[in-house]
Amino acid sequence: MDLPIEPPHGVGPVRLGMTFDEAAAAVTPWGEPRLRPRARSGSLSASCAGVGVEVLLEEENTVTAVELWWPGEGKETPTRVLLDGQDVFRAPADAVLDHLAAQGRRVHDADGEDPFVAGLSLGFTRRTSQEVPRRPDGLPTCFTSVLVGGESYYDFRI
Repeated sequence: MDLPIEPPHGVGPVRLGMTFDEAAAAVTPWGEPRLRPRARSGSLSASCAGVGVEVLLEEENTVTAVELWWPGEGKETPTRVLLDGQDVFRAPADAVLDHLAAQGRRVHDADGEDPFVAGLSLGFTRRTSQEVPRRPDGLPTCFTSVLVGGESYYDFRI
């Protein structure tokens, strides 16, 4: 299965702006979603063949972001998480960021672990304590998570 990342609109069948019920219906084909309620917000968690999916409902039970998680050390998945044809969990992180920069996107990557693209509202993480291939500076070669939010989701970081 392919999960296309379509910033700033969503991931696969999960679209930003969906209601809780719509989001639950979108992820149910992968298995029963788990709800994590909070006052006036919450999240739905699901797994798409090992890829963790966290649907964030941060504003009046409306989907504001979708975060996807790499399956983890030693785990394989047939699911590909695609951004412009690149699998963000299998392609080198630097290649993904270079591709975005070549499109004229401004990649903010001060610490190397948590790069993001404001406006497009893509956020990535390389953080992990697991044994994974690493660059000479110690950063994991590939991303371990990716978040798609609305157009201004990361504006507070710039």
